[in-house]
Amino acid sequence: MPKFAAGVVKFQKEVFPGNASLFEKLAQGQSPEALFITCSDSRIETGMLTQSQPGDLFIVRNAGNIVPPHYQGAGATTAAIEYACVALNVPHIVICGHTQCGAMKGAMNLEGLNALPHVKEWLSYSKAAVDITNELGKDLDEHDRNLMLLEQNVILQLAHLRTHPAVAVRLARGDLRLHGWVYDIADGEVYAYDEGAAAFEPVSKRYAAEVAKHLALHTHD
Repeated sequence: MPKFAAGVVKFQKEVFPGNASLFEKLAQGQSPEALFITCSDSRIETGMLTQSQPGDLFIVRNAGNIVPPHYQGAGATTAAIEYACVALNVPHIVICGHTQCGAMKGAMNLEGLNALPHVKEWLSYSKAAVDITNELGKDLDEHDRNLMLLEQNVILQLAHLRTHPAVAVRLARGDLRLHGWVYDIADGEVYAYDEGAAAFEPVSKRYAAEVAKHLALHTHD
């Protein structure tokens, strides 16, 4: 804890003063560009990964970057999705998985989680991804099977996301885009799902035209 307290002191003395205008603006409200749903894993640093600033991302984190299918009950993830879509009107939702995900390893062996009943129940929302991987990836080595599971889980959670009424309305209206990502911790690469091709490809390729346009607009910022 002393490490984090020292970090707060450094933030207050060195970081905050240099960004006073940004925080003054943020104090008036938020208008994030995306809802970013990712894993609780401590190795995932969303600001560093996306090079975003405070106010850019509305973030939901949980074990396995899971989105439960919509049901008549309140849950933290469900409430955050509804708020982001209706109150904040975010134009993008990203579901971001990652390599070496302990939650996905647990999902592959739910019977080994009897000592963690809440975790076991939560990870059951990834069962279809596990079943697909067991069927289609039965001849793959462990590395490729794990990668297939990460990708299938992201695809599955995107499908769950579409069952939420707030998301469905926005998609029907045509003013919301869904994105599925997998982040490779070891090499920093991020792969984005191309629904048309039913495959993941590097973000630099998947969003090449949009990145080029963004860079052209902000070259002199």
